[in-house]
Amino acid sequence: MIAEILAVGTELLLGDVHDTNSTYLSQQLAQMGISVCHRQTVGDNPVRLRAAIRLALSRADVVILCGGLGPTPDDLTKECACEELGVPLVLHEESLSRIRGYFERSGRVMSDNNQKQAMMPEGGVVFRNDHGTAPGCAVAKDGKHLLIFPGPPRELKPMFEQAGKAYLRPLCDAVLRSHTVRVFGLGESAAAAMVAPLLDSENPTVAPYAKAGEMYFRVTAKAHTADEADALCAPMLEELCRTLGSAVYGVDVPSLEQAVVTGLADAHKTVATAESCTGGLVSERLTSVSGASAVFSTGVCAYSGEAKEALLGVPHDVIAQTGTVSADTAVWMARGVRARANADIGVSVTGSAGPTPCEGKPVGTVFVALSAEEGDFVRALNLTHRTDRDYIRTVAASHALDMVRKALGGDPVGERYEDHCE
Repeated sequence: MIAEILAVGTELLLGDVHDTNSTYLSQQLAQMGISVCHRQTVGDNPVRLRAAIRLALSRADVVILCGGLGPTPDDLTKECACEELGVPLVLHEESLSRIRGYFERSGRVMSDNNQKQAMMPEGGVVFRNDHGTAPGCAVAKDGKHLLIFPGPPRELKPMFEQAGKAYLRPLCDAVLRSHTVRVFGLGESAAAAMVAPLLDSENPTVAPYAKAGEMYFRVTAKAHTADEADALCAPMLEELCRTLGSAVYGVDVPSLEQAVVTGLADAHKTVATAESCTGGLVSERLTSVSGASAVFSTGVCAYSGEAKEALLGVPHDVIAQTGTVSADTAVWMARGVRARANADIGVSVTGSAGPTPCEGKPVGTVFVALSAEEGDFVRALNLTHRTDRDYIRTVAASHALDMVRKALGGDPVGERYEDHCE
């Protein structure tokens, strides 16, 4: 079963609105075993819209359109689609009644042009809209299936979940299931080399992907049922985790910060952060996770040397001898925030994020430290190959989170720190 997605709207072409619908639909269709081979974006122009629909129908079994179902004259998705299929539009009384009710409940008067939204393909299936005025629909002809959804994601997503999947499910002869193995501390090429024989597998397939400072493997299997597909994936997931070892921070975990918050909660421990060059990014990532309040104690952003001394208790002599960007300062920052917050773990970041060097140290020089009952540890990061400030801050924050994760798991955290600058 081949599908194509058409996102309709001039605002998408202009870049005023980001197309999240196509991404969502691609993911949902893949899980159903429906292959999306093409995606198009087309503006509110009837000639170009009909051409796009015609092209999609020529090469796909299922064509999904989103957007262009409003009441204004430039909302022509249904009209163009039905014209290409040769199916007339007829008034759907139930939809009209629901639209009227929507306006009545909101205390507004329905305009005459809203009746246009109740015009549906003759013989088609109507998808009711519980979150707006525009119903969706599906129509089949000559073995082709055309589904139309409203553009706002808050309307499209529940409509697809409730009605779109139900319409498409009888057409599917297989199910795709994907799982992700999240990896930190290994580059894409190094990790791929470690598991090279697994990358040739056909069902399930294994594919590596890179993102800023980390990477992941997607394992995808095709079977008649979701349980069968999951069973195919399971041995591959186990082998990937075994081979990559402690570099794996989770399977089907959305982020490193989620893994850390979950790990802290399971261990009944708390963490406090002290940040310089990351400017609160470690704290922001931790607190973006639901439940962080149970494990995150305190976050201190101390940029200047004076702030590091006053707020974190970094000795003046340490900064005078080694500078604010040093392993010694990083460790004292972690110790200080841990003590002041009475947390189980203190983690810190200090460095030169650019665009100009700090204290003569090259951009990309970063030190990340962790203080816990087991001792103090530090990582010296050399990110000087990149002068991208956002990249340096993101990777530095990820290392801080990774140190916490490994400390919780009893894995090597970094170099054990020995005081030599009291």
